[in-house]
Amino acid sequence: MAPALSKLAQNQSAIVGVAGMTAALWIIAYGKISNNKRKSAYEEKIQYTISEKKDKKSSKAHVNSVFFKQLRQLLPILIPRFWSIETGLLLLIAGSLIGRSVSDIWMIQNATVVESTIIHMNRAKFKTALLKYLAALPAISVVTNVLKWSLGELKLRFRTNLTHHLYSQYLNGYTYYKMSNLDNRIANADQLLTTDIDKFCESATDLYSNISKPVLDIFIYVYRLTVNLGGKTPSILMLYLLFAGVFLTRLRRPTGRLTVEEQKLEGEFRYVNSRLITNSEEVAFYQGNVREKLTLLASYSKLRSHLRKFLEFRVSMGIIDNIIGKYFASIVGFYAVSLPFFSENHPLLSGENSGQRLQAYYTYGRMLVKLAEAIGRLVLAGREMSRLAGFTARMTELIKVLSDLNKGTYERTMVNGNSITQNGGPNATASSFGPNKGIMCFEDNIIRFEQVPLVTPNGDILLKELTFEVKSGTNVLVCGPNGCGKSSLFRILGELWPTWGGKVTKPSRGKLFYIPQRPYMTLGSLRDQIIYPHTRDDMRRLGKSDEDLLHFLDIVQLTYLEQRENGLDAIEDWIDVLSGGEKQRIAMARLFYHKPQFAILDECTSAVSVDVEGKMYSYCREVGITLFTVSHRKSLWVHHDYYLQFDGRGSYEFNTIDQDKEHFGS
Repeated sequence: MAPALSKLAQNQSAIVGVAGMTAALWIIAYGKISNNKRKSAYEEKIQYTISEKKDKKSSKAHVNSVFFKQLRQLLPILIPRFWSIETGLLLLIAGSLIGRSVSDIWMIQNATVVESTIIHMNRAKFKTALLKYLAALPAISVVTNVLKWSLGELKLRFRTNLTHHLYSQYLNGYTYYKMSNLDNRIANADQLLTTDIDKFCESATDLYSNISKPVLDIFIYVYRLTVNLGGKTPSILMLYLLFAGVFLTRLRRPTGRLTVEEQKLEGEFRYVNSRLITNSEEVAFYQGNVREKLTLLASYSKLRSHLRKFLEFRVSMGIIDNIIGKYFASIVGFYAVSLPFFSENHPLLSGENSGQRLQAYYTYGRMLVKLAEAIGRLVLAGREMSRLAGFTARMTELIKVLSDLNKGTYERTMVNGNSITQNGGPNATASSFGPNKGIMCFEDNIIRFEQVPLVTPNGDILLKELTFEVKSGTNVLVCGPNGCGKSSLFRILGELWPTWGGKVTKPSRGKLFYIPQRPYMTLGSLRDQIIYPHTRDDMRRLGKSDEDLLHFLDIVQLTYLEQRENGLDAIEDWIDVLSGGEKQRIAMARLFYHKPQFAILDECTSAVSVDVEGKMYSYCREVGITLFTVSHRKSLWVHHDYYLQFDGRGSYEFNTIDQDKEHFGS
């Protein structure tokens, strides 16, 4: 036994080989076993779901025909025209890659010459060769950095083109609202529109260079080696490329799916954080910090578990990639380059002396090593292609959902668990009842509902039929308990929700204005708050001036805001600077500026004093703005002609307001 151990100890290569193989197998096996055992304590305490259909199959992304089809759909967006700056950058990158390959060959040949002069102790030729080598370095450096710049610029232009395209779709009409409120195929649009776009463009650009450079190198080196050494040597490496590529591509199939899952969990973690910021006041009142911490950590724990799983998969694949794509490729390269040198009848090498054979070996051997490296990089490029497949699937899904929503089609889970689409679909119960089954007509100075059901996007029926008519100049007070259908009525009026039946007659979008209880304050100046969503140029085209805006501020008693530094041009964080009542009065000034035919006021004066409120309502009647007001204030009854009252049990009452009617509210 002792002699055997002594003999094994002397054979260090065997020890290293056995130890390395054992470690590699242990890492691969450990990753698979540990993934099945991990579950955080936070995940056991807190369980939640975010806008996902339970019956929806997990996204799969592989390098297959579907991936190339998706990529072809995205290419016209990335490169809008054949003759474009993007095309020029692609050609510049191709030229830079050719220049880089030529530079590599030149450096191999001249480095061999320099080394040969050292071996032969020829000082004069050494100085000449070294100066020649030195003189070429600035040009080679320029070629390398032009390649880096063109890749960076191409990625930036890809991202710009894709961002502009997606935002033009996302902010077309009410698509941004429908994506988050009507359709539940995509839960985190912000993640897709920011991080995923950047990663997709980076991956696509890198893949172009990571494939183009090795392919070019393979072509050049195969040609040079075939001419000088014969076709057998490069043929061996090309066969190896085919075998290794097929084998590793098969092993990397989970990469696309894991990439999709990673981006989904990243978006989910960001969404949970944004919910806390959005609802911080309510959480603070409930002292829910501990509960929210558990939710945040549970979300992070899911992300961390997946990232660790993905990391272990990448490490395992990295071991196999390095063995097959790099190191074993070098071994195959050594074997292939040895064949012509061991051949006794080779036309170029058989008659050379040892010094010339050594120089030839250095030159062609390094070319063969470069060829082997190029083959290895091409094999490893499959890893990046699998990653790109994941991002491509995400981008394609986003574009499909945006296209569907812009066409008026959405998918959502019904209250009974079934899936619906906006055009009815197989689950529609009747031909006359379903999403988008109602009729929407446009007519000035009138709002009419004819047997219109109030139904939420997920199919919850609040009111079977609603019928009433309001003409311009007739103000209506809308009342009822929470969840009775008041907001649903206004969302249908605003064309945010589809109509499930009946007929709605209303003015066009620009002639209907909505003011919520918590008005939106945009980023910009004081003027921007009043004229939102118009710009200053829009205001001038309408013939409005700053004097008009000051008049509106005077009506709502906010002229002191203009007296601050910079007046209407003052730029502040208006959400924090203004109080609740000031925000509501700014919103009323915004209403006076736009002067629509109809305005929906949703508890929008709850933080305003009664006298200022009365002045604002009186001005609306003076300028002919017809009001739909949701409020429970008795003081507002005097400013309205009709009331629409929901009882919360599927019934309603629409009638005139007179002295005999009991004024409910506070």
